[in-house]
Amino acid sequence: GLNTAVAPRKVVTSFLQHRGKVLLLQRSDKVNTFQGLWAGVSGSIPEGVAPLQQALQEIKEETGLGEDQVALARSGDPLLVSDEQGRVWLVHPFLFHVEDVSGLRLDWEHRRMAWLTPSELDSFATVPGLKETWDQLWKK
Repeated sequence: GLNTAVAPRKVVTSFLQHRGKVLLLQRSDKVNTFQGLWAGVSGSIPEGVAPLQQALQEIKEETGLGEDQVALARSGDPLLVSDEQGRVWLVHPFLFHVEDVSGLRLDWEHRRMAWLTPSELDSFATVPGLKETWDQLWKK
């Protein structure tokens, strides 16, 4: 179950969508958590920073795409996610459309990227709660 004694860490997870496909990033060996697992563009939300603002910042850092190159398509309700160690995150989900991906480049946090259809999410070894985070954006 969720460890309610610890305040969840607030994070953003953004999915970039291009021509019906979604960008997944494979986390590198240099990050602190979930090395080698696939994720969206994600990061912690500092105190006093709006989730959307942080989402755009993470996209810039991790993909090189600026605010003028992505368009917010939708945001989802925050959801609680926990891992096997009992660590808990409050995830703020966002979906952005990207027309031109020519400028996309990864930073040190990721080693590979893949464009896949949403139905393929299940076949990737992802960080905890990624599928649920995606579903948050698409639930009716």
